[in-house]
Amino acid sequence: MKIKLRNQKGFTLIEIIAVLIILGILAAVAVPKFLSLTSDANTKALEGGLSAGLSTCSLEFARLAMSNGVAPTAAAVVTAATANPPGSDDFDYGFASAGSVVTVTVSWSDSSAGTVTGNWKAP
Repeated sequence: MKIKLRNQKGFTLIEIIAVLIILGILAAVAVPKFLSLTSDANTKALEGGLSAGLSTCSLEFARLAMSNGVAPTAAAVVTAATANPPGSDDFDYGFASAGSVVTVTVSWSDSSAGTVTGNWKAP
């Protein structure tokens, strides 16, 4: 006994190809945008790490000033900041002094996305 099915519905081959072409165009536009977003995220993360390094300099300056009663030198801030860098598994911190300025250098621990540098000056 044969049963005839009526109103069989589905997609034609042309409709499926049209959908695949549209998805291909969307992917071609989205992939470069996604790569740009990851690069921007890495840059912003480094800038956040730099802010943590600069804050460490401020905290160590305040700690040394409170314990000694006088404003510490930039070299003393570098020594204290190097001994107590921000806790991070993602970034490596470097502190160096030149006169009254402390230069903070932050780089990725796996050296994948570059380095950023900023200067801290005592208040």
